[in-house]
Amino acid sequence: MNQSSEKKTIYITEADKAKLEKLLAEEILKADDGFSRLEGLTKELMKAKVVDSADVPSNVITMNSKVLLKQLDSGKSEEYVLVFPKHANDKINMVSILSPIGTAIIGCRVGDVFGVKTQDGERQMMVEQILYQPEAAGDYHL
Repeated sequence: MNQSSEKKTIYITEADKAKLEKLLAEEILKADDGFSRLEGLTKELMKAKVVDSADVPSNVITMNSKVLLKQLDSGKSEEYVLVFPKHANDKINMVSILSPIGTAIIGCRVGDVFGVKTQDGERQMMVEQILYQPEAAGDYHL
């Protein structure tokens, strides 16, 4: 298994970083709950290694990636798509980057294990597979 999310190098494309920084600035202006829900993403961006879209490794989760995640306690696997908040739809597992799972998976690689806080406590998950990554598919302008 790969390193935990606390120690791994996070890769993010220049384009995604610019969009995410703009999103954070907008969300901070309208945040009425303090900034706690934005803190995780802010920390991820600060420690990320920024690369050109053409240079991001194909086994790294970027925005609009479709991934297969495995819950380690149950062994259950589910597909998720990492999206910007306006495209989020829980019914079809399109998760917002601002959600706990979205913030946890950005920059993860296949094999990475990470924790996600849920109503029932922290759940350990693993990135099983990247089913679609825009940059690997040559879709640089999503």
